[in-house]
Order: sequence, then structure tokens, then C-alpha cells
Amino acid sequence: MKKTLLLTALLTAASMPALAQQHMTYQEYMQQKQAQEASGATADTEDQMIDPVMAAVKPLQDEWARIKYQIPDKDKQLEAIHVLETRAEQVTKANPSRAEPMIWEAIILSTDAGIVKGLSALSKVEKAKNLLEGSLRVNPKALDGSAHTSLGSLYYQVPGWPVAFGDDEEAEKHLKLALQMNPDGIDPNFFYGDFLIEDDREAEARPYLERALMAPDRPGRELADAGRRQEIKAKLAELN
Repeated sequence: MKKTLLLTALLTAASMPALAQQHMTYQEYMQQKQAQEASGATADTEDQMIDPVMAAVKPLQDEWARIKYQIPDKDKQLEAIHVLETRAEQVTKANPSRAEPMIWEAIILSTDAGIVKGLSALSKVEKAKNLLEGSLRVNPKALDGSAHTSLGSLYYQVPGWPVAFGDDEEAEKHLKLALQMNPDGIDPNFFYGDFLIEDDREAEARPYLERALMAPDRPGRELADAGRRQEIKAKLAELN
């Protein structure tokens, strides 16, 4: 099946703590979390804390979902995604020791490339790949292995050499790693199912798409989950 440069993003994120007490530093957050675990504090108490890095990432997730699933006009999508790219880059630069901002900046860049398509999008795809590889060096388990999901999706959706870095073997490797880390997640199952369709392995794809459709809701990601489920249903309809 002909590959496209449709670079949709995943993404896939962990549940976010309540967005309160944003003055707390990440170091203070981790110290409080460790003290909490040592004392056997309850999850309700933990919900009162805030990881300030994830507090900065959460608006990026929300705006990405709004742009992707609620703005049908491509020109307006591009205008909004360009603004979001700048915001995401600032969060990444402010937190160089954290993988999560790198992952979300890569997702946003990939979405931009998916809107533009064509050779002009390759520079953003390459930057997204570098960010995802950097995030894996920092923390390969961040956001339930989302970097593997996103990197795998890039590998199967971009052209191969000499145009770009597309590689089906690398795609499958990363997507399987993502599934190992998050076997019931909506995004790893969706993207692996989509990869199998692109690889002319439709019979293998159905169970992953069906599992993606039945994936549990992600707190705070309602819009993203609803949009992704529409994409899953469309893929299943193609198989039918």
C-alpha cells in the first residue's frame, strides 16, 4: 500500500495531576512524592501535588487536540500549529532534563508536517525524529513509552532513502516496544494496526484496531480520545 507523509501524532500521555500549586518546583515535587511514598500516603494526597513540567505540557496536549480534531480548515490549522510549535519549543528548552516536553514538541512538529505534506515538511519530520531519540536517551519510559509510538509512526509514514529515513523494520521495532510498555493503550494499538495495514497485513491489523477502540479513557484527554476513536473506526471500515 502506498505510503504517505501523513504524520499524525500520538500521543499518548500519562494521567495528569491536578493543575494546582504551580509554584512548586520539580525538585520539590519529587521530594514531596518520595516522602509521601515512604509514609504510605494515599493517592488522594498525591493528587494535591503538581509536577510543574507536566503542568506546562498539559496545555500543549489540550491545544494539539483542539487543532487536530476541531479545526477543519487546513490554513487555520497551520496557523494554530505554528503558534503551538513555538510554545512547545520554549517548554522543551526550559526543561532539558525531561523527556515529556521533547515528546510533545515532536508530536506537534509531526502534526504540522502531516498537514503540509510533501518535501517541504521533511525538515520538521527530521527535527521530530531527533527530539524523540533525545527523549529516549533521557527517559525511555516517559508517557508510557510514547516516544516509541511516535518514532515508530514516523518510520513507516515518511519516505525511505534517499528522500528520508523511512524504514518499516525500525517502525515495527519501535511500535512493538511501545506495545510492551502500554499494551492496552489507544495510541500504540492504533498505530501498530495502521502500520500493519500499510504493510499489506490487514488480517493482522484488526485485533490491534479493535483493542485500540476498547482502550480505557485517559483522564484529561477526552477530546484526543474521541478524535482517535473516529480514526480507528474509519480504519476498521476500510478493512470491512
